[in-house]
Amino acid sequence: MSLDLAFVRSQFPALKDDFAYFDNAGGSLVLRNVAERISDYLLTTSVQTGASYEHSQRATNRLMESRAKIARLLGAGRPEEIVLGPSTTVLAQFLSRAMEGRLKPGDEIVVTNFDHESNIGPWRSLEKRGIVIKEWTIDRDSYEIDLDQLDQLMTERTRLVAVTHASNILGTINPVKEIARRVHERGAQIVVDAVAYAPHRAVNVVDLDVDYYIFSFYKTYGPHFAVMYGKYDHLLELDGLYHYFYGREKVPMKLEPGNTNYELAWGSAGIVDYLDRLGGGAGDRAAIDAAFDKITAHETLIGEQLLAYLRDRNDIRIVGRRHGTEDGRVPTIAFKVEGRDSSEIVKAVDADRIGIRHGDFHSRRLIEYLGLADRNGVVRVSMVHYNTAEEVRRLIDSLDRALA
Repeated sequence: MSLDLAFVRSQFPALKDDFAYFDNAGGSLVLRNVAERISDYLLTTSVQTGASYEHSQRATNRLMESRAKIARLLGAGRPEEIVLGPSTTVLAQFLSRAMEGRLKPGDEIVVTNFDHESNIGPWRSLEKRGIVIKEWTIDRDSYEIDLDQLDQLMTERTRLVAVTHASNILGTINPVKEIARRVHERGAQIVVDAVAYAPHRAVNVVDLDVDYYIFSFYKTYGPHFAVMYGKYDHLLELDGLYHYFYGREKVPMKLEPGNTNYELAWGSAGIVDYLDRLGGGAGDRAAIDAAFDKITAHETLIGEQLLAYLRDRNDIRIVGRRHGTEDGRVPTIAFKVEGRDSSEIVKAVDADRIGIRHGDFHSRRLIEYLGLADRNGVVRVSMVHYNTAEEVRRLIDSLDRALA
């Protein structure tokens, strides 16, 4: 079944102004029902949870319902595996702090040079405690990773591998399930940054067999808020970050210092309601999978539409895979124009009421490693399922004028 674009676009009020928004990897537009749920919570349920009076009980139940819905979105086994927080960056930092008690000098963590800094910096910061940091690198020419290189980096002292599910520069979908298998064979754990993946594909953390999985809702059609999945037994083992009387078993609250944001949790759960409607289901996991099947097919078409244009120009270097495929890349497309400053191209496109961006997108290690930092980095076009083929055509026409 094809994506009902009329329905999709009706759910995003910001699309009414006819602006073509292609900066979605920086932050997507917000669903109407998400905003309405946040407003409703603040106006009717803005009290502390855990008391016996009626309004507090409603707040408690709403938070529990939100965790359960978000757990279904991720395919998690239980709501207690859902840790909520301000952003992916903050949740990765929280996880790093909470793991300190289990790490000893000489233990090893593998990070990449193809991830967002959110899933690199928190782990590199542990070097001051004697943790050995090893770097898994990407091939400069092919933009591909080598799983054998990961095998060679890992030893009996490896405790964690931090990797991205999809690059916010390359758009490449990494084989996380296979990476997790290799990591677990060595007795280590894996933490995955899914910020650039979760808006585009269905997530099933149980099937992937990941230990920790983090992404932000503000890039997945919701508010500035984020989620970290963790296997329940692993969460129990982590150091608490809250008050001393939040014991080992108080999961996930011991990892949410100061309490989570109730209204944003309630609002974020509205993303699941939207996917249920899009998938034509009745509140089950199958509806989410069906919704993302439609999303994937549509995004692959419009991504390939732009990639085909870029491939046909001899002055453009596509940074990443050159063709759009459902299992190989998301429609986050970066490129470099020979002899041109990326900022000038973006400003020219701005004039046509089209939003794209230039820079390194907090994946600075990757941009510098690839030699793309000069002239204001790369141009990035990041699409999601509410974008249309007509909008892509507008962008192509605008780029033609900018590059003439």
